[in-house]
Amino acid sequence: MYGIQRHNVAADYYYSNSNVGRHVKIEKLVREPGVGTRVNNRVDIYQRGRAYCHAGFFCIAMVAFLPASVQAQTTDRPTSLPPVQIDAPKNRPAQKRAPATATAAAKRRTARSNQPPKPAAQTAAVVDTGNGPNNNNSGPPLQQAPSLGKTGTKLEDLPVSVQIIPREVLTEQGTTTLRDAVTNASGINTGGQDSLGYFDHFLIRGLNAQVYTDGFSDGDQLGGLTHTLNGVRRIEILEGPGSALFGSGPPGGTINIVHYDPSPVFHWGSSLQAGSFGTVINSNYVTGPTTIDGLNYRIDTTFSRADGFRDLASRDYEVRPEFTWHVQDHTLTFALDARHIEQTPDSYGLIYLNGSPITGVSTSAKYSTPFSFADQDYIRPTLTDKWDVTDFLTINNRFSYTHRDIDVMRNNDSMSSTGTHIVGDTLVGRQLRSQDDSDGSLDYQFEPVWKFGTGSVQHTLLTGFEYQHQVLDTQRRTADLPNIANIFAPTPPELSPASLNFQCDAKHSCDNDHLVADYYGFYATDQMDLTDKWKLRVGLRQDFYHEVLDPLITVPGRFTNTGVPLIAGVPESRNDSPVSWNVGTLYKIYPGISPYVGVSKSYLSNFNSENTFNGIGAPESALQYEAGVKFSMFHDKVVLDTSAFNISRDNVATLFSNSLGQESVAFDSQLINGVEASLDAAITEQWHLLANATAMEAVVTNAPQALTTVGNHPQGVPAYMANLWSTYKFSIGGVPGFQVGAGVNYRDKTYSDTTNVNSVPAFVIGNAMIGWDNANWGVALNVKNITNERYFVAANGAGGFVGEGLGAFVTVRYHE
Repeated sequence: MYGIQRHNVAADYYYSNSNVGRHVKIEKLVREPGVGTRVNNRVDIYQRGRAYCHAGFFCIAMVAFLPASVQAQTTDRPTSLPPVQIDAPKNRPAQKRAPATATAAAKRRTARSNQPPKPAAQTAAVVDTGNGPNNNNSGPPLQQAPSLGKTGTKLEDLPVSVQIIPREVLTEQGTTTLRDAVTNASGINTGGQDSLGYFDHFLIRGLNAQVYTDGFSDGDQLGGLTHTLNGVRRIEILEGPGSALFGSGPPGGTINIVHYDPSPVFHWGSSLQAGSFGTVINSNYVTGPTTIDGLNYRIDTTFSRADGFRDLASRDYEVRPEFTWHVQDHTLTFALDARHIEQTPDSYGLIYLNGSPITGVSTSAKYSTPFSFADQDYIRPTLTDKWDVTDFLTINNRFSYTHRDIDVMRNNDSMSSTGTHIVGDTLVGRQLRSQDDSDGSLDYQFEPVWKFGTGSVQHTLLTGFEYQHQVLDTQRRTADLPNIANIFAPTPPELSPASLNFQCDAKHSCDNDHLVADYYGFYATDQMDLTDKWKLRVGLRQDFYHEVLDPLITVPGRFTNTGVPLIAGVPESRNDSPVSWNVGTLYKIYPGISPYVGVSKSYLSNFNSENTFNGIGAPESALQYEAGVKFSMFHDKVVLDTSAFNISRDNVATLFSNSLGQESVAFDSQLINGVEASLDAAITEQWHLLANATAMEAVVTNAPQALTTVGNHPQGVPAYMANLWSTYKFSIGGVPGFQVGAGVNYRDKTYSDTTNVNSVPAFVIGNAMIGWDNANWGVALNVKNITNERYFVAANGAGGFVGEGLGAFVTVRYHE
């Protein structure tokens, strides 16, 4: 208990310093007549932070007193296993033979209940932050079965490109966010539309991607959140369209974050990371059995603060309790994910001058409003029931509800001759947007999974129905800002929002909308073993979209793309019924060599918080052709995945600056051709290597509203990417557990929009680590951007978002 008490003190330190000077309490924002007056009653950050802290540690304290957990320990130190009492067998009277179905059910219950927990000594040997028995899909890479496949099919049998990033790699790299983790997969980068630095936005194969958590979507695609690795076991990435499984979704692919399951063996752990830019991150977990037979729990917490590179301060408070109950033929799981996130937007970054980010200034130069903020409150309860009906039928019932409140004040993200632009050495036309969004999303999934044979062909058939209901309320207003007199010595003049006039007219972007959507989907995917070597996968999904945009105010100059004005009290609705599908096949021509081909069709609803300013557009569609080869050598110690792809994309919502300098939405078509490869090699018992590379060409093929952009490159898509990470384990003086690691990340130049006028340059950054682990303790030093390279994470509309400079971070872990 000493370790937990010590980290409680550390957590109190975080909260005692959680009042960030950048936040200003806004009592009132002035609008134009007819817009109304808004009063922000913002809860004091200090009190809210302590509330999250107390709630999280109250949960931990409660489960710590559970008798079943106490029984797993002695008064001196934890034992290897709790005491076991075995009764001698007794003679029983003869009974009638039970029906076959009842016997099978009893066998399944017995097998599940009699599954022995791993010894504590074996538990302690797990290094990935001490998360205990690894019952969450481990083993050689190609033998793992990603949960996003939904059929339990191993990677070696899937005729698609799926990559899994394990927690062990993320721990080695000192990674604490999804944004830093995705470099371990090929074809994926941060950036694209609305990548403003205060939430995650990713491109896979040059196309938008959707983030899921344990199989449930984050909700609004463009108004997302930043993801930490609180309680995360692994990250799964499906490349290419996934609508046949997930319904409305972007064609780039799907990122699925998978959490640890509760364990039947009591153990706990804590970690503390501290380093550059005032960074302090505390993560804790506790898991074990309860006094109820078959009911296990796990609680994960993360509390972090950072002053931030370029003074982009942040705070993050998260708690996630989860309970799993094995009762008869059912496995019931309940989880609650609660977060409070505070971040600092930096829309302008380093502004563009002559087509690239301004030079001659330091990386700390600021053009964004100093009191910008982006606060989010997020809560998601999920309830799932896995029912093993028979040996050939499993029924999954899954329910999720997500609610997010988003309060943002940020600068506009565009540069144009009539909007924000440079005159001489002066930056003029700056604006500040105030935004309040409320997003509520319900998701219900009913999925029977059948296992059967037709002749010699074995089937795993997923059938399903999904219903999603989303309610999104958005309020935006814009204020003009004073000019920055000297762009080479920038000092934003505005000191507080009290003196600003937030307006709503043709020159000041705004809205007050009520958006409601209902999505119904019926789907089936059949994974077939035609022979031991030949695999076939076929999927089909029929979706029904019903979307309603209800403007609550009339915004001057706001029209649909067909020229119809959007008027308050006159809702606009749209209905669509797209059919998505995929077909793929894989053949193992030799042991360790498996070529595959596939084609998939997907649809994405253009209904979100950003793309409805000009009304509801038709769904985006995409068609992908993919061919690849999966190589496995030396008993899966060396795995190489290669693929080539061709993706055509139509009706793509693209932001551009209109003649008034406002951000508007146009629709175009795009084509992407590319190749990629990823390598996972255990060269020796001590030396491990991860590498990936991607080459692609993405172009705009049709743009009726912006004809001059045809032939140009889409926003944020690099032509080349490559990443390398290697570690080596060794002993010193007979003491094992030492490890060193190093890696590099390369990304080619990217453009800020489809005009290709502005871009950010290519970069190469290096990272290194040294660490030591034993059965319970771990300590590591991670150095990032070791050459202090000046680079840009994303090409935003108004400037380049600057990547962090040289930084060093020390992490100390303990678990038992």
